Amino acid sequence: MIEVLAKLGRGPVFLAGEMLECVITFTNPLSASSTSASSEMLAWASAQIHCQFHASKNRIALPPSDGSKHNVQAENETVFIPNRGERGQCILSTPPKILFCDLRLDPGESKSYSYCETLPIDGPPSFRGQSVKYVYKLTIGCQRVNSPIKLLRVPFRVLVLHGLKDYQFPQDEAVAPSNPFLEEEEGLKKDSRLADLATELVMVATSRRSLHLYNISNTRGKVGTFCIFKTVYKIGEDVIGTFNFSEGDIPCLQFSVSLQTEESIQEEFQRRRGQPVSFSTHARHQEACLHTAQSSFSLPIPLSSTPGFTTNIVSLKWRLHFEFVTSGESTVCGSQSEAVTWTGVEQIEVDTFSWDLPIKVLPNNPILASYVSQFSSTNSITI
Repeated sequence: MIEVLAKLGRGPVFLAGEMLECVITFTNPLSASSTSASSEMLAWASAQIHCQFHASKNRIALPPSDGSKHNVQAENETVFIPNRGERGQCILSTPPKILFCDLRLDPGESKSYSYCETLPIDGPPSFRGQSVKYVYKLTIGCQRVNSPIKLLRVPFRVLVLHGLKDYQFPQDEAVAPSNPFLEEEEGLKKDSRLADLATELVMVATSRRSLHLYNISNTRGKVGTFCIFKTVYKIGEDVIGTFNFSEGDIPCLQFSVSLQTEESIQEEFQRRRGQPVSFSTHARHQEACLHTAQSSFSLPIPLSSTPGFTTNIVSLKWRLHFEFVTSGESTVCGSQSEAVTWTGVEQIEVDTFSWDLPIKVLPNNPILASYVSQFSSTNSITI
């Protein structure tokens, strides 16, 4: 029996273009109950990153593919197929890397191997929507002699920041700060610069503030104004806005604000022409605001959510969805006696209308997103 343990050192969330590093440990454990222990042999082990794409048959019409035959593997085969038994299509994969050949482990002995690979910068982000799913996995395959291949899958999350692919790093590194006592490989140096650059670009884009004022009105007149200071956010931030109903001509009885994503399928892949767009609500604020001069809301963008993106099949956009309930009638009545008592009316005719405000949501630091990830940094199997 051999235990295989795979551990992602930095966490299960990465930025497209970054270097993924995983330490894979093979152990021949000593059992306290066994009276005799023997050496164990593995013929080979290999690792590869791949992205699985799965589409809803009710929503998306895909062209026929001949890649389904690669999803099965006979027990006597020695070809490493990382997406064996997986649902959907493998749309992206890195070249496989051999970890070792003919490994012998004595009782109690362990050996570790480091796997490093740069995540493709032009791939889609990790996403689980109503129409499509993009799932990234690192698969480690190993095999005993005359035995079937065993697979250890390590799922992880990928964030994509558009614009990094076209960025050109300066050739002259003389002005860059460096430590003469450390020797860095060029790939690791560029990887760290890529993460720093992505963080800087997101910070610059999301820190710009300017006053955006919108008049809220319906067919009867003005209801109020809405104020927001920016429309570009990163996951983990709060969307904050304020209302001013004091200058409105029409009383607003109630309002609600929903933070939503809009998942739309490209026209050539739609199952039916004019197929409706899918919406998902991530946060919602509702408030009764009759006789309220000013109000506000704060909606958090979950760190686990997917920033906006576009592929050849699907696009994801963010928006704020507003719903207002207004009335053109008087909402209170009073008696003519000396002691005036104001009471609410029993029935009132209302009008409802909605409004959508598009916003842009960018990725955050992958290390922060790792804290709320559903994936584990450590995975293991026994063979």
